Amino acid sequence: MTSQIDSLNFSSTYVVLEANGDATPIAVSDRFFADLETQFGDFKGNRLISHFTFDRDWNTWEMHPAGDEFVCLLSGQVDLILEQDRVENKICLNTPGAYILVPRGVWHTARVHTPSSMLFITPGEGTQNRPC
Repeated sequence: MTSQIDSLNFSSTYVVLEANGDATPIAVSDRFFADLETQFGDFKGNRLISHFTFDRDWNTWEMHPAGDEFVCLLSGQVDLILEQDRVENKICLNTPGAYILVPRGVWHTARVHTPSSMLFITPGEGTQNRPC
């Protein structure tokens, strides 16, 4: 017997790619990150596929020590700022489908030029944030 396969939408459901090869849909809510912690613990070996829209610059820097992060522009225009060796490197994403692989351990933030939609595949274990 086959199980039901349903269409999902990133506006309400993200996906965790688990280390064992499973893909688990996770409902987006006010408790989303707490729910991730409860269900997946330290997130070791897992990746989160998520979608966010932005109409202003990020107010934090982030860094992922467990692996590279895939960041893809779906619409809009964004500059990703990568901090490497205390130098800021600007990567312009200005056409749908443009993407960057943010290297493991590199602090990054974004400057948003127009309302933008972005897809992320993030190695969440050990993610750190700091204010801009």
